Amino acid sequence: MLTATSLTIIFILFVIFKTVIIVTERENVVVERLGKFHRTLKPGIYFLIPFFDNAAYKHEMREQVIDIPPQSVITSDNIQVEVDGMLYLQVMDANKASYGIGDYLAASNNLAQTTMRSEVGKITLGEIFSEREMVNKKIISEIDKASDPWGIKVLRYEIKDIAPTPQVIDTLEKQMEAEREKRAEITRATAEKEKLINVSEGQKQMAINLSEGEKQRRINEADGQALSIKMIADATAKSLTMVGTAIDAPGGTDALRMRLVEQYVAQLSDVIKEGDVAMFPAGLATVKGIFEELKLDKIATEISTMNSPRAGA
Repeated sequence: MLTATSLTIIFILFVIFKTVIIVTERENVVVERLGKFHRTLKPGIYFLIPFFDNAAYKHEMREQVIDIPPQSVITSDNIQVEVDGMLYLQVMDANKASYGIGDYLAASNNLAQTTMRSEVGKITLGEIFSEREMVNKKIISEIDKASDPWGIKVLRYEIKDIAPTPQVIDTLEKQMEAEREKRAEITRATAEKEKLINVSEGQKQMAINLSEGEKQRRINEADGQALSIKMIADATAKSLTMVGTAIDAPGGTDALRMRLVEQYVAQLSDVIKEGDVAMFPAGLATVKGIFEELKLDKIATEISTMNSPRAGA
């Protein structure tokens, strides 16, 4: 009797266990009826038909993290490195995640490794370090397209560590040292170039300043000479005007002739002094003739003056 009662209690508990199902907030449950997909249960309490309905799959709906193990990758510049990462994904469709693939976590892991190897192999080692964000986006895009039939969404991918081999590290250190030396040489060459440019610019400016100064000096001298010539011309014109006025005055002609005689005698005396050959001055007769002409003109003038009163009488 007790045995039958115990069996009855166990059977009832089994039926209740198979009939009532509670789905938590963080998961979805896929129910099959007679071996076929029936429905997807969201968070809540549900009653199933015993022996007909079966909670076949439970899926975590929160974001999940997959640790991608390190793997050896050869970059486009033939450098071997070990790269690992972290893949973040989330189940978006429990039905596809149940029937689209057997194990979406393992599949995502393997897909992330192959995609990472493919993408890293397209770029150089330097681009991996400098453009890590771009590499992450490319890996996310490729994994997301491939995993769409699985009902999952790849949210992020992060390259965690990049470890070159010791030989590569030694080569990179030598390369960096050569690059630093190259930059130092370029800096020195640039400084020398700028120095020569500055010196040449200074010399050019000095030459321009000297030429400008010479130009201004010549302009000033020309202006001074022009002003001097103008003043001399004005003085000469003024003196000629005064001479003309004096000549027109009474006795002006006699004074002019006397002045000419004095200048002639002075010039003749200078010529005789500067000459290297002693000779009789040929112009002496001319000087005498000038004095005679002046004397005759004076006598003629006096006679003319004396005859004028007589004629009036």
